[in-house]
Amino acid sequence: MSVRPEGRAVMEDRPWSEASVELLASAVPWRTFRWFKGQRHYSGIYWSATTSDHVIYESRLELARLLFADFDPSVRHIVAQPFLLKAALEGKVCKHIPDYLLITGQGLVVVDVKPLYRVSKPEVAFTFDWTRRAVESRGWQYEVWSEPSPAELENIRFLAGYRRSWLFDTDLLDELRGADLDGARLGQIASQVPGYAEPQVRAAVHHLLWARELLVDLDRPLDPSRVCRRPA
Repeated sequence: MSVRPEGRAVMEDRPWSEASVELLASAVPWRTFRWFKGQRHYSGIYWSATTSDHVIYESRLELARLLFADFDPSVRHIVAQPFLLKAALEGKVCKHIPDYLLITGQGLVVVDVKPLYRVSKPEVAFTFDWTRRAVESRGWQYEVWSEPSPAELENIRFLAGYRRSWLFDTDLLDELRGADLDGARLGQIASQVPGYAEPQVRAAVHHLLWARELLVDLDRPLDPSRVCRRPA
């Protein structure tokens, strides 16, 4: 296993059994990418509220996985292209760079992102199989992530526009936190906090939805009739 630790000019090689959480958390992306005319993948950089830093992605599907990770309150850190994993299999050395490492409250999750139609291709299935076995040998979780529910993705993408906490009035957020919003419809919340403009209240509610301080079903588009719940 090889890692590129942050702030170091050279990579580190470690036995897989000795790869620590601290080392992996400090890794910088294994690959770099450039934008060029005619490229097949949509690459970019996403500012993550979880890491308070930028995280790279190499496709729109990877960006979708980033949004879901950033929205997940159990995720504490996100690392893109965290390491190069090597294994001797069938008389040859196999190598693979997973797409993401998620450090969660329940442990580490190694994620590969792949369109569903490609997951069953023999060469892809082979790589994911030995990667899974290596990851699970450490007691970590391995995930192959493909296209999510379109409605859920669009809702999370929309709420991500409200992820930057410093943009919101703290007094307004505190009023909303103290209001009886369990069972309230989204379109009715502004009337419960008088003294603020409706667009300002609506934006603050969207921030609380992003932060999971308010919950709403994300299985269909958000509209004023959707009912909010408080976390249990």
